[in-house]
Order: sequence, then C-alpha cells, then structure tokens
Amino acid sequence: MAVHSASELVLAGLDPEQRSAVTAPAGPVCILAGAGTGKTRAVTSRIAHRTLSGEISPRHVLAVTFTARAAAEMRSRLTALGVPGVQARTFHAAALRQVRYFAPRLLAGRAMPELLDSKVRVVTLAAAKVGLRADRAAARDLAGEIEWAKSSLVEPGEYVVAAAKALRETPYEPAKVAEVFAAYERLKRSNGVIDFEDMLRAAVWGIEEHRDVAEQVRGQYRHFVVDEYQDVNPLQQRLLDAWLGGRDDLTVVGDASQTIYTFTGATSSYLVDFPRRHRGATVVRLVRDYRSTPQVVGLANAVISQARGAEARLRLELHGQRPPGPEPELRIFTDEPAEANAVAARCRTLIDGGTPAREIAVLFRTNAQSEAYEKALTEAGVPYVVQGAERFFERVEVRQAMVALRAATRSIPGETPLPTAVVEALAAVGWAADAPPPGGAARERWEALAALVQLAEEYAATPEVLPIGEAGAVERPVTLSDFNEELARRATQQHVPTVDGVTLASLHSAKGLEWDAVFLVGLSEGTLPTTYARTPEQVEEERRLLYVGITRARQWLWLSYASARSPGGRARRPSRFLPQLDRSGGGERAGGSVAKRTAARRPATQVVSCRICGATLLAGPDRKLGRCPTCPSDIDEELYERLRDWRARVAGAQKVPAYVVFTDATLTALAERRPGRPEELIAIAGIGPRKLGLYGEAVLALVDGAAVDDIAPEKTFEISS
Repeated sequence: MAVHSASELVLAGLDPEQRSAVTAPAGPVCILAGAGTGKTRAVTSRIAHRTLSGEISPRHVLAVTFTARAAAEMRSRLTALGVPGVQARTFHAAALRQVRYFAPRLLAGRAMPELLDSKVRVVTLAAAKVGLRADRAAARDLAGEIEWAKSSLVEPGEYVVAAAKALRETPYEPAKVAEVFAAYERLKRSNGVIDFEDMLRAAVWGIEEHRDVAEQVRGQYRHFVVDEYQDVNPLQQRLLDAWLGGRDDLTVVGDASQTIYTFTGATSSYLVDFPRRHRGATVVRLVRDYRSTPQVVGLANAVISQARGAEARLRLELHGQRPPGPEPELRIFTDEPAEANAVAARCRTLIDGGTPAREIAVLFRTNAQSEAYEKALTEAGVPYVVQGAERFFERVEVRQAMVALRAATRSIPGETPLPTAVVEALAAVGWAADAPPPGGAARERWEALAALVQLAEEYAATPEVLPIGEAGAVERPVTLSDFNEELARRATQQHVPTVDGVTLASLHSAKGLEWDAVFLVGLSEGTLPTTYARTPEQVEEERRLLYVGITRARQWLWLSYASARSPGGRARRPSRFLPQLDRSGGGERAGGSVAKRTAARRPATQVVSCRICGATLLAGPDRKLGRCPTCPSDIDEELYERLRDWRARVAGAQKVPAYVVFTDATLTALAERRPGRPEELIAIAGIGPRKLGLYGEAVLALVDGAAVDDIAPEKTFEISS
C-alpha cells in the first residue's frame, strides 16, 4: 500500500499530457516534447512511477543524454523522487564504462587503449602525411569531417561519395579529405590510441560479435530512455540497437523543431520514423509551455509554423502557461555598432531595474559576432561571460593577428591608409578579403579577422583632432601604431574576469539553456540564414536555430538586425524567418510590438512567406502576391485579363473607381495563386470578409473558368453562417 501510494504521489501535479507519458504501458514510447514543456520532469517521473509501482528495478534502467549536465540533472531528480541507483549517462560515458569493463575479455587481457581527448593534433600530422599543411582552424575542420564520417558509419574509402550525397561543405577537395581520413586512421593504429567514435564502435562490436558480452549487458539493462532523440547519429543508434537486442522497452524524448546539429551527423529521422520502426508505439505530445510567456510562445509558433520538410511533420504548436508578459520587440539599426551599443544600453537598463545580469543573454549565429557585443558591454560597464567560446581577444587567430599588426608598423609606410595597412598586415597570417574559406572553424577564423578589418575602418573614420592654437585645429589621420594601441586597450578591458554577467553565446551553444531576457541579434540575410545554407534542408535548419533562440526567453525578448554591417556599408535584408512586420514606424524601432503591428490585419502569430523561396514578406504588395518581387511570376495571363474585364464591369455598375473593387496587386495575386475555395481567397491580403461577401462567388467562378459575360456585375456571395 505504501509503495502504491508513493507511485501515485509521483503523478501529483502533472498535466494531462505528462501524466499520459508517465503512465504509458511498457514498450516503445515516443514523447514529443516542445521547448519548456517539462520533458525532464515527465521522463524522470515515468522512471520513478514504474520503479515505485514495482514494475521495473532501477538497476535495470539506462537513461542516456547528450550532456553530462543533463545526466546529472536526471540523476538528481530521480533521487529526489525516491529512486536512486538509475544509470543516467551520456552515450559516450555509458559506452566508455562498458568498453573499459569488457576490454580484458575482448582484447585478450589487455586494457582499453588510450582515448584521444582531441583529434586535432593527430589530424594535423595526418594532413602533413598526405602533403597538406593545415593550420589549427583547417585541422579542426578536417577533424569535424572525420567525426561526421565516423558518426555516420562512413569509412575512408566511402567518404567522397558520402560527402557528395550529403552536400558537405568540405575544407579541401573531398578526395584529399578522404586521404587525410585514411592517414588519421593509420596514425591512430600505429600509436595504439582510439577516439570517441572508435570507443562507441568498440561497444557495438563487443555486443554484436560476442554473445557472452551481449547477454551480460542486456541482462543488466532492460529498460532504456533516450533524451534529445532528435540529435542521435547513426553510430549512436547502432549502439542503442545493440543494447536493445530486439527488445522494445524504449522511451525516447525529442523535438524535431530543435534539430540543429545535422552538420555533425545527427539526424531527426529516427525520431520522425519512430512509430514506423516500432509498430504500436505510444506517442505523446507535450505542448504546454511552462517556460515562456504566451507572447514569446506565440512568436515561436509563428516562426516554426512556416517550416517545411520531414521535421515539420512533427511540429508542435505550443500553448503558453505563464501569465502574459511584454510583447517581443523588433529593432532595426543602421549598422552593427549601433545595434551592439543599443543592446548594451538596454542590458544596463534591465540590470539597473533589478534583472540579474546572469538572467540576460545575447545570442548570435556565429562566434565571430561576439566582438562587437564584448566591446559595447565593456564600454557600458556591463559584466559578461562568453558561453561555449573564447573571448574575442583570447582567440588564437586574433592574438596572432595582433602580433602581425605590431610587426607591420616596421614594414608598412606610415602614410598608408589604416584599412589598407591592416589588410596588408593580415596577409601575413593568411587572411584575404575576397577569399572566405569553406569549413566551420576556418570560416570562423576568417570572420574574426574580418572583424578586425571592420574595426580598423570604423577607427579610421574618427581621425584625431590636434589643436593648433587659437586659430583652430587640424585632423591627423590615425596610424597603424594608433590602431595597435587601441586593440591593446580593448584587449586589456575585456580580459577583466567576470563571474556573474550577461551571457554571450552562439545559438548552437544556447541549446538547453534559458534566461529571463534574451536578445537575438544580427538577424539579417546572409547571417541567419547563413550564406552557406544552400539547400532547402539547410535553410530549414537555420529556421530551427531561430526557433531555438526564441524559446530560450522566459519573459522578455528582443530581435534586431542592422541594415548594414558598418556605417555607410552595403544594405542588407532582414532574415526571411522574421514574422510579418510593418516597418513604417521609422527610426530604430520597427513600429512597436509584434502584436500591435499585426493585429489590424491578421493574428499576431501570422507569418506571410514567399511561396517560391520561403522568405518572410514585409511589404504590403509582396504579401498580397505571396512572393518576393524578385521571384519569378507564375501568373495566368488569360485569367488576369478576365479578372480585369470583370472588375471594370463591376466598378462601372457600382460607379466607383476600379481600385475600390480590387487593386492591380490583388488581381495579380488572384491570377498567380488561383484560389479554389473561400478559405484560400480570404488568405490573400486585401480580401477581407466584406469583399469575400461581395465578390467571392464571382471570383471563384472566374478562377474556375467562367466567362465574364456569364457573371452579372451585381452578383454577390453570402458567407455561410
């Protein structure tokens, strides 16, 4: 009776969907859990409920996660629920434990080989073996390619074909990468070391090829839980299948809309296909968002509602459970320095108003964007910490560049314009303005040095003013020596250690975290989505990145972009993923809150996207057409002419100008989109309930092929009740 009461107590306070997940029968269970919906509570409660009711033993449970922090959180919650002893580990930690235990049996008495903590050193040597001189950034990119291949179960001889099929952006020619891959494998074997992927493969091999090992592992672990299942790669799935051994007591938790690591080999296909792979699986959707205000949730829903592709099939519409809060804000700035300064000023205001600095985050697409915000926050006296990356002036490439810039003062003439001098100096460390390299790490390095060039351009635009007595003053152009002193000053200021500060983080490193106030910055085309997102699948992953960023905010959310990178620079477009926005408000604020700007036309969560390229449409005429003005038209010219003739007759009969009936843009939209039902007709901007009632039946008949002479000018269409 006491045990039964304890298991029932676990159910207290759960919402109906969480309770369904917790009490689902043994067997395959798929919990689709949106951001902030309490997935950790649901999955730990499920383990506790099954354990306390006597259904399972905690020592037979293996729960796997993707971070040590998440595993520790799971163990802590299970202990609090009265269920200590459950093994909650990362895939790597679980595999490492098993390989170490079985190594003497599998390796004829030998211990497990030494585990590499980083591939970069061995990859650098492997590159040299095949004639490549790879710097640290290139070695990191090569290591990333090798890691992707091994996680995807691709061998060196299969790499070229697999990389082409996956549309990989390789740091070198794929054949050369394959050579480095093969040399890397040979070097590891000759040195008697293994990497993390080898260790996972060893765990798989031990179970698949050794019956006694399989029996012992499967006898120990009989019930499995996998968190963040959308991030599983083929090698991890192979290990999970080996653990299961054909059994089906498996609970997976994931959110396809938060699939943002496919570049590492992760795939949401296992989550998407779970009901097909596991017939009779229980599928539960958690959609009550306890993290964010309804306003933040509404914007997140608006952004992800436009998603396409396999992941979109499992898209969840979240329902905010918190009290209402402020509307998300969109801010538009002339350039990136102005954007960074405004963010720093608002951070200062929030902190002065009582928001702890640790509850504020500034999130961006790439780590190279952090420098402007480090500088602006420093000058505003706002402490900060950099999450998941080195501070700008601590990066290896930046330190090397500063050495090169100091050395260049001896070789570059003093009268050389500062930006030119900086570009010439950076050539010594391999940087070229017109040659951004492929590969993530190499591109980050290039962007960091490009930020130094931009900084030089800004610094050169403010020459020193020297007094020349009462007669006035004269401007002295800044020199490379001046610039070096400025860099040293900034580096010194930004090395001040901070413990409790505003978090600066990339969107990838922000996954799994949350803050009271979040700034999403740099939301322009070319940055989010990045220029490297060329396929529909890559573009969709960029959309999911923005969704992840939005759902990090509990209470207050700011979205911003700069019209140009630097003062007077080339104009940029806002990210296509931003919801419908009216920019008529002028100045730096885009017409107030999202809700106020959209309420007059359609719900605040409505997004109008180009039906051809998917870009978010901001201008009224573009929204009517449902496409960008630069995208190709698929207009039905014959239908357009019949609509014009019909409009002229109606306008004549009603004695009103033709545009009062429908504008030319609306006629074009009708002839392009060819609506077949009233719901499709009213979805066209500019056609509301009144015009649907007046002209809907006639327009639908014309679209269906009716002749103008067959439709009376006064013909109306009443909306059914």
